[in-house]
Amino acid sequence: MSAEPINLDSWRELPAAQQPEWPDRAALERVVAELKGLPPLVFAGECDELKDRLAAVARGEAFVLQGGDCAETFAGATADNVRNKLKTLLQMAIVLTYAGRVPVVKIGRVAGQFAKPRSKPTEVRGGVELPAYRGDMVNGFDFTPEARTPDPQRLLRAYHSAAVTLNLARAFTKGGYADLRQVHAWNQDFVAESPAGRRYEQLAREIDQALAFMRACGADPEEFHTVEFYSSHEALILDYDRALTRVDSRTGLPYDVSAHMVWIGERSRQLDGAHVEFFSRIRNPIGVKLGPTTSPEDALALIDKLNPANEPGRLTFITRMGATRVRDALPTLVEKIQASGAQVGWICDPMHGNTFEAPSGHKTRRLDDVLDEVAGFFEVHHALGTHPGGIHIEFTGDDVTECVGGGHPIVEEDLALRYETACDPRLNRGQSLDLAFRVAELYRSS
Repeated sequence: MSAEPINLDSWRELPAAQQPEWPDRAALERVVAELKGLPPLVFAGECDELKDRLAAVARGEAFVLQGGDCAETFAGATADNVRNKLKTLLQMAIVLTYAGRVPVVKIGRVAGQFAKPRSKPTEVRGGVELPAYRGDMVNGFDFTPEARTPDPQRLLRAYHSAAVTLNLARAFTKGGYADLRQVHAWNQDFVAESPAGRRYEQLAREIDQALAFMRACGADPEEFHTVEFYSSHEALILDYDRALTRVDSRTGLPYDVSAHMVWIGERSRQLDGAHVEFFSRIRNPIGVKLGPTTSPEDALALIDKLNPANEPGRLTFITRMGATRVRDALPTLVEKIQASGAQVGWICDPMHGNTFEAPSGHKTRRLDDVLDEVAGFFEVHHALGTHPGGIHIEFTGDDVTECVGGGHPIVEEDLALRYETACDPRLNRGQSLDLAFRVAELYRSS
């Protein structure tokens, strides 16, 4: 007797936060029908593999490095951009693996991070009110009525941009670029003018010596030549993620094949809302962002809804508390969830709780605040005997000036020099490495 098919559209009966107001529903339905016929971007077996890796994180045996753009753009799906982001992620992972002495699960905020929640549905400039920019998947960044009108054709462009990005990422991670013997090559353009780069280069020399020793002993494992790399995004626009949900031929279970891991944001995690309902039906590893006002009861109810079988690796909580609140807001959550016996991973997002506006009007973050929130996250877990399972950051491989501070310091007056983000401020490469070294120190001392 076959199992009853899972209703993947039950979310449509519930309130859905942060959805665009599409002006032409018929046009949206045509695009959704086309998306449903397109090949998967990832495979269910890969999603299960990541779930196994995240189960190791939940058990305290590995660490997650999840990062990438705040909001990807279609223009950013180029070989140079993808390579630079991947290079920075690989360098951070090397620091964490070698200096922190921990296996690192590498997850990009890539190939789908084209939509962003907004605090207000509209934006006003000079007395003109237009829809807010919700990411390239929905509308354009330019402040014109034409650009800001939600266009369902952009969902198709998002799919194709994601396919290009994933293709490049797979080529780089499997085609020799991610070989451990490349540790110096990733740094050639960077070491001379950057304190973080010089520190990384010293570590790279140590790794070279260790590899030479292993080769002399006859050891040259396959794992040294390629990298496991997974994709993730906030599954915000439900019509897109539903259209890319497929039933796996091996198991008969549904997977959102737009990414290996998807997460629910702080603004869309309502227990009676459409996002939580949709996520309860798919079998991917999933994340939920938790801000400082999250109650233990809310978190436990999310666990009951999203991981009723208490499957390790299925559910990861990504905390975004802010540097000033993490030490007060996080302990009760972790303590109550630990006491419940729930198997969850804990990741720190030290970016979103630490945003402020500089006098120039630029949204920015202080690297010191980011580092302080990560330190607080580790302190809480250390005090409770639980595992600080990872970090979730917004960064770019480019030499931007969007966050202040770092070993090669950016001050508020520098922000306008290269402020290129489509939404929130990102760490540049030097700041990302500064963070990786700090996290490695925290991990080894915890």
